[in-house]
Amino acid sequence: MATYDFAVIGAGVSGASVAYELQNEASVVLIEAEAQPGYHSTGRSAALYTPNFGPSVVRRLNAAGRRFFEEPPEGFAETPLLSPRGALTIFKTDDEAPIAALLANGTARDPIHRISVAEALRLAPVLRPEAVGAACFEPGVTDMDVAAIHQGFLRGFRQRGGTLRRAQPVTALVRVDGEWRLTAGDEEIRAATVVNAAGAWGDVLGRMAGARPVGLVPKRRTALVTEGPDGLDLHAMPLVEFAGDAPYLKPDGGRLMASLADETPVEPQDAQPDDMDIAVLVDWLESHTHVTVRKAPRTWAGLRSFVADKNPVVGFDPEQPGLFWLVGQGGYGIMMSPTLARIAAALATGRRLPADIAAAGIDPADLAPDRCRA
Repeated sequence: MATYDFAVIGAGVSGASVAYELQNEASVVLIEAEAQPGYHSTGRSAALYTPNFGPSVVRRLNAAGRRFFEEPPEGFAETPLLSPRGALTIFKTDDEAPIAALLANGTARDPIHRISVAEALRLAPVLRPEAVGAACFEPGVTDMDVAAIHQGFLRGFRQRGGTLRRAQPVTALVRVDGEWRLTAGDEEIRAATVVNAAGAWGDVLGRMAGARPVGLVPKRRTALVTEGPDGLDLHAMPLVEFAGDAPYLKPDGGRLMASLADETPVEPQDAQPDDMDIAVLVDWLESHTHVTVRKAPRTWAGLRSFVADKNPVVGFDPEQPGLFWLVGQGGYGIMMSPTLARIAAALATGRRLPADIAAAGIDPADLAPDRCRA
């Protein structure tokens, strides 16, 4: 029976990044139920770095990770992790209140500017003019190379001596004599600490470990990719998001990705697109843009998992010794991954937060599991 300091369960970007950090100072096994790490959520991302998006805690976490993405460790990736995109927010009317609320989220490092309707239509000519009442532009939003980020963490973890187990779902998890004993596939594993990075299955794994759930709710989001209007080059178009109900469009290799930003609560599962959701999305796309969907688009669905306050859950379970939670990243998991991994590695090994993260105003109490059970 192999023995490790840490068993990290879930090899999506959250599990891969914390395993990468922990392996610097401990022995770690990273256990993935699927044959392909990141199959469920990491691999179904809109792939955007949006520093001004989300609750205030999330925005601070995202901002703290920018340096990692801009200056990754030597050998982490062969290509840049971020590339320019920009984000255009569309308002259907020129009501000042929601526009002011969006502008207030801008920072000196990442400003948000109000622009004219004419400029918005120049930046995103795919839009129907009647759909645009007002607009703002955020130049600091970038595309993220999700595959390079995820593979960088996995490769770095293995290079540091970490052990990756694929296609080995955890079927038993019990604490005996001060350590965890896991059954993963047909392998028996011992670990002093289990890191629950199981994504949408976080509460399922927590219950298996004898812990109370943190109230994790997986939510399905559906998207499609289709051809743009004939003769229109979409490569340089920014992300386009509609304020309020928040549907969005994004260039995707010369084609157009679109989503209604739906959040349908579901049980943990291999999420698949719903035919009615796709029909509604196609209708919305054709009524707000010049796109006509002439043939069946490529479609996909993914899970984004939240607790009640929509902040991630990071820290030791206060009732179950040796169980560490790293779940609830919602749609921000890739953006937050380098920062959450450093926070989790520090807390899991009994160290203080790194100075730059503490200076960013990030408080472990805002992330702790016990807040979810108050």
